[in-house]
Amino acid sequence: MRYFPLFLDLHGRHVAVVGGGEVALRKVRALLEAGASVTVVAPELHPALAELVGTSPAGNAAASAVGSLHHVSASLPASVESLAVAAWFQSAWFVVAATDDAAVNCAVAAAGESARKFVNVVDDAAHCSAIVPAIIDRSPLLVAVSTGGTAPMLARRVRRDVELLLDAGLGRLAQFFARWRSRVTAMVPAPAMRRVLYDRWMDGEVARLVRAGREDAADAALAASLVPAPIHTAVSATATATATVTATAPVCGHVTLVGAGPGGAGLLTLAGLQALQSADVILVDRLVSAEVRALARRDALQIEVGKEGGGHSVTQDEIHRLLVHHAAQGLHVVRLKGGDPFIFGRGGEELLCLRAAGIAYSVVPGVTAALACAAQAGLPLTHREVARSVRFATAHCRGSADDTDWESLAAETGTLVLYMAVAQCARVQRELLVRGRAGTTPVAIIENGGRLEQRVVLTVLSQLTEAVREQAVCAPALLVIGEVAAMAGELHWFGALPVVHRPARHGYSALA
Repeated sequence: MRYFPLFLDLHGRHVAVVGGGEVALRKVRALLEAGASVTVVAPELHPALAELVGTSPAGNAAASAVGSLHHVSASLPASVESLAVAAWFQSAWFVVAATDDAAVNCAVAAAGESARKFVNVVDDAAHCSAIVPAIIDRSPLLVAVSTGGTAPMLARRVRRDVELLLDAGLGRLAQFFARWRSRVTAMVPAPAMRRVLYDRWMDGEVARLVRAGREDAADAALAASLVPAPIHTAVSATATATATVTATAPVCGHVTLVGAGPGGAGLLTLAGLQALQSADVILVDRLVSAEVRALARRDALQIEVGKEGGGHSVTQDEIHRLLVHHAAQGLHVVRLKGGDPFIFGRGGEELLCLRAAGIAYSVVPGVTAALACAAQAGLPLTHREVARSVRFATAHCRGSADDTDWESLAAETGTLVLYMAVAQCARVQRELLVRGRAGTTPVAIIENGGRLEQRVVLTVLSQLTEAVREQAVCAPALLVIGEVAAMAGELHWFGALPVVHRPARHGYSALA
């Protein structure tokens, strides 16, 4: 390990940046965020850097939330001797050489070596005594990634990967535990016990409450888990004063409803990925793709709870029972649903069950099928002068199909998106036509939207049933009804080309 990693407190301290170009601009911005008092030494400045100098607060950075900045307009020194006598160099705690002149950069590095100052020479590891790493900022949590200047492009890629794993709520979590640190240390003097408690809090309800912005509830939950252990008469007064504590709060798990999106793993949210990787038990729907399921924690128990007409089904009551049963054992249970839990996903019913059972829960929304499948099919659900509104409905309701308000659906002047409608396509066609919807209304049938096997069939309302039958369309599939449906033929970009069912007399353009 050539470089020893550490973090510098530069708040209010003087840092010199030699150079005034775009590279210097990037370094100056980062230094100002750290609260440094920065002096830029250059004959000319990049326009954005000049603007920063003009708007920077005057004086010492200690008086400001961000650092201060001023400019020394001077020729760039190319000798160690001229640098050694410069006031800006002598007062600097840290120096950055960011010019495009190798001789100047080498002189700055040599002067730093002579004066025992750490110098970072941008993109020149051989002359660096300090390396500036790639940073993941979740203040006060910071993660730095460095390859010692040998492969900065690799450091950037690692930073990108780590960014995906660290959610924005970690900063709030760090601040929360900072408030509790001294109290916990006083009440739990044994380091091993503290580690157990912190792991429990960070993996459990305390951390979830903090991330949800409910710090008062998190304070109460953490305090409730700290109960003084019984003090025996034989212990000394000193031991009594620092009595250890044990966590005696009742075991209680948590359920996270996660929307998996329409299928492709790329459309799963970051929060959904993090929930999957921390789950102990996953109750998974039939519509969730294998590639999404593969992202889950390897040792998590996955339970199939899919519903399929005419096939194996798990009742909603049984799903409720499983959620409560596993959460009551103190486990983190993820209810993984295709699309979004609150768009025809019975998420509300499941939360009501959990609330009645006293089980804590949270919800991670998913990209609902209507939005995702339409986008993957190149089909804008709203389009100026064509569709100014969009309506989501289902042709499969909890009660009879007669519960559907066909009158209002037929009267819809914007885009109508029907979930779970393939099996009911004959009824959809008949009810809409009878109530006045034009038979020439374009319809897009999107099967397996968002997956590599996605298929789009374009037809019109009067030919809907025939198109579903001839093309052997199967669930999962969406119906998009309205003028925008025809645009999928022109704007298609993903998967196989749309199949056009009898296009010529209905205004669909031929596809290559």
